[in-house]
Amino acid sequence: MTTTPLYVTATDGQRLAVYTEGRTDAPTLLLVHGYPDNATVWDALAEELSDTYRIVRYDVRGAGRSTAPEQRSGYLVDQLGEDLITVADAVSPDRPVHVVGHDWGSIQSWHAVTEPAYAERLASFTAVSGPNLDHAGHWLQKAPDGVRNVLRQFVRSSYIGFFSTPGVPEAAWLSGIGGLVLSGLERIGGGPHERARRSTRDHLNGLELYRANMLHRFTRPVERRTSVPVQALAPTHDAFMIDQVQSDAGRWVEDFRFHRFQGGHWSVRSRPGPVAARIRAFVDEIESGAPRPRRALTAQQARRHGGAFAGQLAVVTGAGSGIGRAVSFELAERGTRVIAVDIDEDAASRTAHLCGHLTPGSDFRKADVGDSETMEKLAAWVRSEHGVPDLVVNNAGIGVAGPFLETGEKDWDRVVRVNLWGVINGCRAFAPMLVEAGGGGRIVNTASAAAFIPSRVFGPYATTKAAVLMLSRTLRGELADRGVSVTAVCPGLINTGIIDNAHLSGMGKESAAKKRINRLYRLRGYTPEKAAVRIVNAVENDPEIVPVTAEAHLGLALSRFAPKALSRGARVSPPL
Repeated sequence: MTTTPLYVTATDGQRLAVYTEGRTDAPTLLLVHGYPDNATVWDALAEELSDTYRIVRYDVRGAGRSTAPEQRSGYLVDQLGEDLITVADAVSPDRPVHVVGHDWGSIQSWHAVTEPAYAERLASFTAVSGPNLDHAGHWLQKAPDGVRNVLRQFVRSSYIGFFSTPGVPEAAWLSGIGGLVLSGLERIGGGPHERARRSTRDHLNGLELYRANMLHRFTRPVERRTSVPVQALAPTHDAFMIDQVQSDAGRWVEDFRFHRFQGGHWSVRSRPGPVAARIRAFVDEIESGAPRPRRALTAQQARRHGGAFAGQLAVVTGAGSGIGRAVSFELAERGTRVIAVDIDEDAASRTAHLCGHLTPGSDFRKADVGDSETMEKLAAWVRSEHGVPDLVVNNAGIGVAGPFLETGEKDWDRVVRVNLWGVINGCRAFAPMLVEAGGGGRIVNTASAAAFIPSRVFGPYATTKAAVLMLSRTLRGELADRGVSVTAVCPGLINTGIIDNAHLSGMGKESAAKKRINRLYRLRGYTPEKAAVRIVNAVENDPEIVPVTAEAHLGLALSRFAPKALSRGARVSPPL
């Protein structure tokens, strides 16, 4: 950062210290810091990006070398939004700027981005750990993600009440206690162990941000929408924000992306790599001039497009039918771009086409999941054409049934190749990409209730699904410290039509046996669509195992607490 700032005068006379570096012929990134920081919080990120872009950052009013208002009204977000545009006009009068905000810098940038008069001055916005206050107010009042999540956010936001108390936070900063607490909080999510920073005018002046804005915006929120492309980046270990508050913004933005990454609240300083990578991909996509998906949402769609999957990218295998197809539709309903993958190209294309009506930007690809080279090529294509996915659902599978002594080697080869190697290949192809991107991604592997319920009829199928369950559990432990979560889904009896394409051995006439088994599935009456809602809702909370149906829940409980009962049940011939 240049040590000598350029001073820009705000509309109310305050002087804002502005610093520039990087390439003068490149797109401008305007970085807006939060509380209790100043422009130096961007040092590490600027170093990552200055070889490609022109980097502009400034000390917001009351921080660093900028002057401070005497009245609390000088800290209202309306004035802070004007400051951002004033700086943008001064440093890039002829070209829109790409804004990146962190913490309170994100909050005030959101306010500018959702002001229609400023839209032409802003090319894009990347929000890190900071929502629009009006959006957050609506979220708190309507609780679209449940009361439990509202309570979680209230706990994390308890410091707001403390900062709003006259004199007490000032005493905490001046005594050094506040600095010690801040140092500890920065270590959450892998931040460095640094000495507590002494209180400065940044700490004291910035308290007025909370006192001037929070109560009014949370209690009387207004609708604030934008046509500016937005991506929200959420650290996995943010001490102050839960994902849902930030991802809920998808209902207010025409072009919205939401990504998680491993790190804590101050990752822009301690782990800038993942943040820089997402900014590069986003800004380069905007600058390329390629058409971007725009959404004219109905009120119902707007409600669904806010959430933890809003603006994300998902790869779903086996998406041409059954649970894979239903999960694809459910994700698309929630604002996720879906890459539908299936060995049946026409089926994958139909799924992607229908998903595209729900969320623009969906695509499809034909792939044999049992072939490792094909899956590696698929992963490379997804990364090149669409970017790093946020969610990978390894769902493709086939059915093979019959007594062990009646099941041939070809049957075993086929079911192991698709059900087990398909999941292994999917994990091997995408997990390194998710780790390299900085973590925050999710892998979901479709196992089965048969994984823990032994059966004398479904031995080959159950064997592969038990292996998928154990693979998922071990991989979950291995990737936990890399920021990638892994979940195993165990559906139970879902009427997907899997039996129609299954191979049945030693069960009499195959067509008659399939008819009998399909009747059982129809009588159970649990649809793929119902299962998809259950799966997507559960995955949002990052569980290890998702049993879907009642029999799956019961089987899992018995496998843990009464395994002998399940073993005895395996001796009984099912009435098929």
